[in-house]
Amino acid sequence: MPVPNARPWPGTPYPLGATYDGSGTNFALFSEIAERVELCLYDDDGTETVIPLRERDAFVWHGYLPAVGPGQRYGYRVHGPFDPAQGHRCNPAKLLLDPYSKAVEGDVDWDEACFSYTFADGSFNDADSAPHMPKSVVVSPFFDWDNDRHPRTPYNETVIYEAHVKGLTMTHPGIPEEIRGTYAAVAHPVMIEHYKRIGVTAIELMPVHQFVHDSHLVERGLKNYWGYNTIGFLAPHSDYCSSGQRGQQVQEFKGMVKALHAEGLEVILDVVYNHTAEGNQLGPTLSMRGIDNAAYYRLVEDDRAHYYDTTGTGNTLLMKHPHVLQLIMDSLRYWVLEMHVDGFRFDLASSLARQFHEVDRLSAFFDLVQQDPVVSQVKLIAEPWDVGEGGYNVGGFPPLWTEWNGKYRDAVRDFWRGEDERLADLASRLTGSADLYEENGRRPYASINFVTAHDGFTLHDLVSYNDKHNEANGEDGNDGESHNRSWNCGVEGETDDLEITVLREQQKRNLLTTLLLSQGVPMLLHGDELGRTQHGNNNVYAQDSELAWIDWDRAKDFEVLTDFTAHLTKLRREHPVFRRRRFFRGLPVKGSPLEDIAWYTPAGEEMSDEDWDTGFARSVAVFLNGEAIREPDSRGEPVTDDQFWLLLNGHHEAMDFLLPNVGAGERWEVEIDTYAPLLDNAEQRSVKTAEAFSVEARSVMLLRKVF
Repeated sequence: MPVPNARPWPGTPYPLGATYDGSGTNFALFSEIAERVELCLYDDDGTETVIPLRERDAFVWHGYLPAVGPGQRYGYRVHGPFDPAQGHRCNPAKLLLDPYSKAVEGDVDWDEACFSYTFADGSFNDADSAPHMPKSVVVSPFFDWDNDRHPRTPYNETVIYEAHVKGLTMTHPGIPEEIRGTYAAVAHPVMIEHYKRIGVTAIELMPVHQFVHDSHLVERGLKNYWGYNTIGFLAPHSDYCSSGQRGQQVQEFKGMVKALHAEGLEVILDVVYNHTAEGNQLGPTLSMRGIDNAAYYRLVEDDRAHYYDTTGTGNTLLMKHPHVLQLIMDSLRYWVLEMHVDGFRFDLASSLARQFHEVDRLSAFFDLVQQDPVVSQVKLIAEPWDVGEGGYNVGGFPPLWTEWNGKYRDAVRDFWRGEDERLADLASRLTGSADLYEENGRRPYASINFVTAHDGFTLHDLVSYNDKHNEANGEDGNDGESHNRSWNCGVEGETDDLEITVLREQQKRNLLTTLLLSQGVPMLLHGDELGRTQHGNNNVYAQDSELAWIDWDRAKDFEVLTDFTAHLTKLRREHPVFRRRRFFRGLPVKGSPLEDIAWYTPAGEEMSDEDWDTGFARSVAVFLNGEAIREPDSRGEPVTDDQFWLLLNGHHEAMDFLLPNVGAGERWEVEIDTYAPLLDNAEQRSVKTAEAFSVEARSVMLLRKVF
């Protein structure tokens, strides 16, 4: 694309970024510290045309080029002070990506020119970085959305599927090879069929903002597979586009969302607004560092040459600066209004709450989200921790937010691996974690329940390994969590021992059953229903290979597990008692002696304080009264459901259970038995009130009242 020979018009300071209007493109860049800003346009052979932006309003430099349109590559050079001791790092020799890029082409090749210092002696580096840098790309905002609508699935009806664009689809035989690992593949009909089969309602995509592969990984022949290294908060990652056409990633992403919405599936993005790919003081100068370092990043107050890091990545965005807040809010609105996504999961969200030093739930960021008419109306999910002091904040976010419930994960894992003193904690997690969320007016669905996620073991590995096996990462086992709350069932890793294999599959079913029958919002990790393994690696952040991808051929051996998962989500979908909008009260219903929930020992006696305090107790019967749901449905009508017994036996031996005479039920049909999952292939089993029956070791039974 040849660069047009045109003098810029003044243009406007808003919107920031490159905005094509059908005739030309307006360019706008914030920098308070800049003394001069140059817009650099690149033609197809790499020739650079420099256009000074002479207009500046409220520290925004801007200009309009009437002949520039979609596909045009560009970047900026910012002239200003280079004084690291004062926090200033302007260097016009470094081509800078637009923080508002809507598309990016190319990768950083990690030449020394990308840094503002020389490797040999740390002196100032004035080598031109442009030949080694990706370029921002002007995109067309026009797309035929037709009648696309947000599904707006209520939280209590939501089942989230956390997935990686590439890892999810890279080996699927039903997807054409040329589009595997792309946005188009995520919405391919065979994938939609799978989502519908297993009953998920929302696809939560791991980072798709444009990200950078870290230099230390590239040097070792690895990549930043997970993508938590953002450099463009408005740009869909270019490597996930099946087309080689410049800027086409925007159109392909929109096409993916449109196709998923047509099937009633929501799209949630895992977003990383807490840091960028520029790292600490030894990192490259790629964008914000060279634009206005002290405005964008948190610096150590009495040592402004260094970065205040609560993310473990080298830098943290300065959440009290108005232009940082504007960038994040503009990005969020863009993804909702222009890309039609349905929500966000915020990585290390505690960092976003650090307006000053401490984590403050009333920080400016949360104030902005609360009052924003667009962002406040989509799903907002916090990862409620960071690596800074006081950063673990499960239960500490404002009422509008839901949270990854790390306490749920820990309690469920510990119970099923046989830890003492976890029964009472498990009961709290099963019922929606009221101890964490009820006090500030939130509901059970504030708890995003999960047993596995991208960070850690897969479900298969959780029951197959006691220890992490991260040798492939080349970090001498120093990476990844060492305390995984896992149990290998007797042998480390894969085994031919049939008894252990059977137990492992049973443990998977126990974990999935607990997850999908708990109050709150369940989240499945992609491939868990397919037996996906990472061979004991619990930190595949750098493994863009078969080690991290779903093996769809292997999945054929786990059809029973896939069908069992589908059965669980169907039960949840059809029975509102498992997905209530309000917390249980454990109180009798008006005009009835029955409670909405009650807890009993295997002997059929109500659980006493002493029973709960018994450290070795690992078995309990839970009565769920579907006839005592107090909250109405979306049309104000009463909600009624069946009555159920949920029987959990975490003991290493079979236990006799006796159902007390509650619920006026005489016969109870077995809906789920994790010891014998293929109920559909056998005569339907049932049990009777006041008659003892056996629940196998380490298993769950769900009973539904028949009469």
